[in-house]
Amino acid sequence: MDAVGLVLARPARMLGLEPFFMELIAGIEESLAVEGRSLLLHVVPDHEAEIRAYRRWGEGRLVDAVVVVNLALEDNRLDVLGELGIPTVVVGGPTRDLPFANVWIDNGQAMRDAVGHLVGLGHLRLARVSGPRTLAHTQARTEAFVAECARLGAQGSVVEGDYGEESATRATRALLGRGAAPSAIIYDNDVMAIAGLRVAAEMGVPVPERLSLLAWDDSALCRLSSPALSAMSLDVHAMGVQVADCVLNLLADGPVTSYTAPQPRLVTRGSTAPPAGRTPA
Repeated sequence: MDAVGLVLARPARMLGLEPFFMELIAGIEESLAVEGRSLLLHVVPDHEAEIRAYRRWGEGRLVDAVVVVNLALEDNRLDVLGELGIPTVVVGGPTRDLPFANVWIDNGQAMRDAVGHLVGLGHLRLARVSGPRTLAHTQARTEAFVAECARLGAQGSVVEGDYGEESATRATRALLGRGAAPSAIIYDNDVMAIAGLRVAAEMGVPVPERLSLLAWDDSALCRLSSPALSAMSLDVHAMGVQVADCVLNLLADGPVTSYTAPQPRLVTRGSTAPPAGRTPA
């Protein structure tokens, strides 16, 4: 076999728009190739189709291990994989203490860093355009966002998106159309942040003079926008290598281990600045 499976339950068109998974896949394949293994990628519409793929793989012994992404708050995929006995590595689970090997990301601390940066610039009305609320990492970021805004004396509001352009466009228009519009918005990925930047321009809201924007997961989209987008930057390719190393450790009968991915770091660019009339703390 010498194959490791990865099923992505998301619209196939998103893979061409969102750099995150392409960078993750490149990192995984780079490390697996050294050991003569390959990555089997399957794109499906939902988790039910994903589970059917796991059952086919398990019954046909088509893969040696699988990588699971986007863990949900109520998620029976891990139960099925445990039943099938397929070695499994979880990417970005909510905690380090899963019964599976996992590569963990401290999304809460990263969000606290993002909120602290914006409040430090003088922003007291913040908003967050999140990914789907059913995902564990979305909940971790949202909880940290709300708690840190409260701790620092800022108003924080959350609008749910789906990582796509259309949801971000609707969310940004709704936020900027409020009587007390936010002076800073944090987006859960680069695609939604780019859409927010376009909406701000269409509505005559200058960035960063009247509105600061911060993206999650830095990419070329962030660097090439005008103004360039500040971002919470995670070395996704390096995390992919780490995931593959975790898989290879399992296949070599190593222990079930939790690895911590490098902490996302703030990269400031032209889309964040103190709000008009305020100086940074």
